[in-house]
Order: sequence, then C-alpha cells, then structure tokens
Amino acid sequence: MTKNIGILGCGWLGLPLAKKLIEKGYSVNGTTTSSNKLKVLQNAGINPFTVRLSETGIEGDIEGFFSGIETLIINIPPKLRGKQTESYVEKIKFLIAAIRKSQVSKIIFVSSTAVYGNAEGEVSEESPTQPTTESGKQLVACETLFTNEKGFQTTIIRFGGLIGPDRHPVTMLSGREQLSNGNHPINLIHLDDCIHLILNVLEQGYWGEVFNGVYPHHPKKQVYYFEEAQKRGLPAPSYKTESQKKKGKLVLSKTFLEKGHTFTVPVIS
Repeated sequence: MTKNIGILGCGWLGLPLAKKLIEKGYSVNGTTTSSNKLKVLQNAGINPFTVRLSETGIEGDIEGFFSGIETLIINIPPKLRGKQTESYVEKIKFLIAAIRKSQVSKIIFVSSTAVYGNAEGEVSEESPTQPTTESGKQLVACETLFTNEKGFQTTIIRFGGLIGPDRHPVTMLSGREQLSNGNHPINLIHLDDCIHLILNVLEQGYWGEVFNGVYPHHPKKQVYYFEEAQKRGLPAPSYKTESQKKKGKLVLSKTFLEKGHTFTVPVIS
C-alpha cells in the first residue's frame, strides 16, 4: 500500500480527507484551481499544486502533482448548472491521457448516485445505471472511461447527498413550497462517513470495485426535512400531495456493508 496519495480537488470533501490521511502518516499532493488557496493547502500539510482541467486541456503543473504518486483520488464534480456549463467527459479524457504518462496505478473516482436516475425502489451497485440529468449522464460516461482503462485499476464511489459542517440540503429547501416527491426516501451521507469509506478502500485495497456511499436510514423527504428545519429554527419546506404510487429510489450501500463495514454518523441531526 503506497503512502503517497494525490487528491485532485481539495474542496469540501478533499481538504478534510487530506488532513485525515496526513494524520494517518500519508504524504498528500493536493490541487486547487485558485492560487490564493495554495497557502490553505500548505498550512494543512498538503503539497499544493494549482491545476485546472478544462474541455481544451490541463493548465498547471500536472506532472509535478503526479510525481511520486501511485494512488490518485479524483474529486472534481461536473459543473453543469447555470451558464458556465462544460463537457465534463472532455475534461476527464485529458486527465486520463495525463495519468497514462504517470506512475499512477490505483484510482478512486468520486461519482454520484445521480447515475441511477429516477429508478424506483431499492437500487444497489448491481443495478443498471439510467441517468436522467446531464451530470448523471456525463458521470456514467466517465465511469466507463476509467473502468475500460487497462493501465490502472479504478474504484468508483457513488455518494448520495452530502451533509456535514455548514452543509445540509434543508438550508436550500427551507421555506420552499409545492415541492414534489415528498414521499420519496432520502439518500444522504455525512462527510465523516465519506472519508471513512475512502479510507477503507485505501487500507483494505478494494480496487476495481463500485461502492455506493449512502447512510442506511431513509425516512421520507417531507418528514425528514420538516424535522431538520424545526431543529434549526428554519421555515420548513412544504410538499405537494401526491399519489403513493411512485416510491422513489432507495440507494443501498451493499458492497461496503457486505464487506462487514458500517457507517458511523447518523443523518438525523
């Protein structure tokens, strides 16, 4: 097991993950797209690099970032909202071409449960991907690019909705009215459990696998968000009355749990 790790994208998940790895004795190279964040990474004990991926290529010292790295964690979500949309797939193609020239042999690619689209009922890692959103479609295409590569092994982690310090979907939903799918289950995971899952992949050597990262408690959205809003003193979101016919998708983290692991941080505040 290599102790030199690269994290491409030291944001909300990448930075605390890097800190935890350093605590455990790993050496971590990390990237940011903004040079004024280099100091933040440096202060956390990360070897910092400015690297920007775009549809037209890679800017920054990607060779320096890859230097001495055998294991790479890719945590750069598609930016497909608003006017600044881009082809995530094209960005990843440039990245894969750069990886081929490096010593990287193991990859963790952070994906999303959006790849299951509007599936009904329980879905696990064995379920077909049927994305309905543009970002879901591009994530599936990128997962395929990675798994088809012969020069390195990729493990894909599909996280549910992320919660953690200063981040919870209820703050975005607060006070909104006539929301749909109130009878659908939540599929969320806490930041600490995201890190816990990634650490287990690294330390147990779970390569070439697919993991869902979702906490195994799935109350209905309208109940859960009402209660979470109340606890925070926020106006609760309200949902349309809908027929019970559609159950919505309930994402199982089958691979992780069947290996004897558990999630540790409940999604109820």
